[in-house]
Amino acid sequence: MSTLAQVSENEDCVESPCAEIERIIRPGKKDLGGFHVRRALPMPMQRKVGPWVFFDHAGPATFQPGQGLDVRPHPHINLATVTYLFAGQFLHRDSLGNEQLIGPGEINLMVAGRGIVHSERTPGALKANGSSLHALQLWLALPEADEETAPDFYHHPAEAMPELDLDGVKVRILMGSAYGAQSPVKTFARTLYLEANLPGGHSLSLPEEEERALYVVDGAVTINGQELGQFDFAVLSPGPATIATQADSRVALIGGETLSERHIAWNFVSSTRERIEQAKQDWRAGRFPKVPGDEEEFIPLPE
Repeated sequence: MSTLAQVSENEDCVESPCAEIERIIRPGKKDLGGFHVRRALPMPMQRKVGPWVFFDHAGPATFQPGQGLDVRPHPHINLATVTYLFAGQFLHRDSLGNEQLIGPGEINLMVAGRGIVHSERTPGALKANGSSLHALQLWLALPEADEETAPDFYHHPAEAMPELDLDGVKVRILMGSAYGAQSPVKTFARTLYLEANLPGGHSLSLPEEEERALYVVDGAVTINGQELGQFDFAVLSPGPATIATQADSRVALIGGETLSERHIAWNFVSSTRERIEQAKQDWRAGRFPKVPGDEEEFIPLPE
């Protein structure tokens, strides 16, 4: 019997129903000038998964000398950004005065709270010589009680992330807890975020959560016998779920507790539309703080 056939007969589903794929989102590819981004969240049919309200997959991209990432200063409110690189580097600067080079395997958590401004650029040396970039950037909605918290910034080196070997499957716990391991990254609501690398012929039982979704970064997998290809974003129902692959594959799993409805406009996320309108006015009027060392440029509010 093949590995995939064995998975479809998941013994974990005897006592409780197996998870089903409620929805598959196939994000379109958008050219941002030298590299592509695939956006899985938000979508009209799926606004969020647990506290997660935004999911971007950037690259993989190769920049020629003189090219690179060049995201000018822009604002956020009532959310936290989570940046994770598979390859490449970029320089983060923010209005709190933080300047941080982000590299592969590291976690960068920027808490916008009542308001923060940041820029993201390819470092000068890499831009001069050419470089690569492959990354996931996600946004977390803050619980209503924490939306107006003071902005903050946390950076965790790659070696701080728990890394497990589960019968040959390499799993990194990026946020929250799973498989008995706990990430050091701060959370505000119950949150799950992990990366798994599966060699061909291997399988992995997924941790359960109130809401969760699986994204196929590389390769292809099955969930309880249902197939997912590269770049598929599958929203899962509650219940046991096992993924398997016939070829080397990499996936990201996100999830967590259900939060109340969130409104999103440009880079602003909030539980109320009024707060977003106020943020728009504040950005137009220049009332957000500046990014030290990056004061000359900014992204205007889209019309």
